[in-house]
Amino acid sequence: MHGLLLSILFATRLVQSQQIWDIWQTTWDRSKLFTSLAPSSPINFANPGAIGSADIVVDDSSQFQMIDGFGASLTDSAALTLSNLKARNAANYWSLLGYTFSPTDGANAAGLNYIRVPIGASDFSAGLYSLDDTSGDTSFGQFNINRSPSYLFSVLADIRSINNLVKVHLVPWSPPGWMKDSGTMNGGSLKSQYVSAYPTYLLKAVQGFQNKGIPVYAISIQNEPQNSNPTYPTCTMTPAVEGQIGSGLRSLLNNNGLSGVKVVGYEHNWDTAGAYPVTLMQDAGNSFAGVAFHCYAGTVSNQDSFHNAFPSKEIYFTECAGTIGSDWWGDIKWYMDNLWIGSLEHNSRSGLMWNLALDGNGNPKLPGTSSCGGSGCRPLITVNSDGSYSFNQEFYSMAQVSKAVIPKDAGGPFAQRIGVSVGGSLNWALRVIAFVTRRVSSSDWLRYSIVVLNWDDNAAASWNPVPVDATIEFRGMQARYTFPVGVTTLWWFAPATSGLTANHLNVTASASQAPKNATSSNTRSQAKPTGTSIFTNATAHTQTTLTAKPTSTFVATTARNVSSHPSAPISASLNATTLV
Repeated sequence: MHGLLLSILFATRLVQSQQIWDIWQTTWDRSKLFTSLAPSSPINFANPGAIGSADIVVDDSSQFQMIDGFGASLTDSAALTLSNLKARNAANYWSLLGYTFSPTDGANAAGLNYIRVPIGASDFSAGLYSLDDTSGDTSFGQFNINRSPSYLFSVLADIRSINNLVKVHLVPWSPPGWMKDSGTMNGGSLKSQYVSAYPTYLLKAVQGFQNKGIPVYAISIQNEPQNSNPTYPTCTMTPAVEGQIGSGLRSLLNNNGLSGVKVVGYEHNWDTAGAYPVTLMQDAGNSFAGVAFHCYAGTVSNQDSFHNAFPSKEIYFTECAGTIGSDWWGDIKWYMDNLWIGSLEHNSRSGLMWNLALDGNGNPKLPGTSSCGGSGCRPLITVNSDGSYSFNQEFYSMAQVSKAVIPKDAGGPFAQRIGVSVGGSLNWALRVIAFVTRRVSSSDWLRYSIVVLNWDDNAAASWNPVPVDATIEFRGMQARYTFPVGVTTLWWFAPATSGLTANHLNVTASASQAPKNATSSNTRSQAKPTGTSIFTNATAHTQTTLTAKPTSTFVATTARNVSSHPSAPISASLNATTLV
């Protein structure tokens, strides 16, 4: 009994010593843009008192999916845009890559780590090409990975030099044109006589990237298999055909030392989540790790239709495009609610936008394509012809969540989603997601992080952004913080508990143990990152403050395939901040 009391007293002392030093914030008025705050004193967890207007309850005994990370697609156009920046202003190029991708703990950087790469041409390529355009070459003896532009591989290599944790996910927009009934990569379907041969083409694509020193994390069978747009590479494909290709590819990968490469299915919209991907798993589930979703039709809750049918299969969210000229703050609210919080709440392991980088008009695109019509699709990063660049709302909203899930330790794991709920009279004003990040050493405390959207702005009426006084409940203790209207990421450290499963770290505390890195892990916003990051942070953020009240509308129309999906969500406005 005496030992039990000592254990309880010691555990209480550990909880009481938990402190919040690390806070990153993006506010509605852009006065803070993914800014690392430096509180003069820590926010302490203490004995609970009255709850705030909102009461955030973090439940680390409820554990959900592991998170693979956040990022965007490196299309040929995105790679060309960045390659041209490198030639024009190398310092800005490396600064951009460092701020975007550096995973170094404490770095002033987002740590994005998931890159989707087309196999062959897409709607953002200079022209149509596959990796084997020799008609009838079913053995793919003429396959050539170097048909992809050299700048694609050089930019990927540069990104990996900053962040070797980057996961590369390959996906074809179309098989070679000679394999299709359309005779071109644009539109049409794969001919039945080539279904058994096509997995070899995909295997060679994986091997081609691997041989260039770019490890492949996953490969999808077909981008948007229900999209038949004839103005750029597309290919309609039934679940049965995709299942046959996936099964063949899975066997080839296994037989060629690539068993660790995931095969992912579907890669299309939320609206048919309970149909196509479910049928695909029924037909060939053993060959697929899971499926991927896009945002252009349906709602994020549709992901549950798939998850409920196949709860052991993984879900990825891999594409959404912002529209140039849409409302900055309205977009951030939509992205947080539906993608960076919403998609993960509905079991996604990843969160990706469309193009990583383009110019201010959403170019360059494939000549003649109707994709991203109207005002154009906005990338994460706009790169200007004079060598300057700006981070858009897609980046800032994504960065807030990415920072919460990247490893604390070099070689350590990414975060896992855990339980969280919000009570209090203003519980509706906060959207919250919570994570735990485990450690390499069993003597180190785990990192617990929350990402909080305060959208109490009264945007539909007179516009009145209201900060929310909130309490944070964790293991019977309580901290307090006032969240401004915007997105806030914060974290603290605590020992592991018996609530964690056996394959996770278990910390046995002793009286002599002190928590390692339990205080601030940040360098401040003007500090140069350390570790493996090779970028310098000598540039300054030039911030633009809104001069007009944001609108309340934050669900707009998609810029991709507008005619097919007129009600799809999307958003954004340009040049939120510029690094010069």
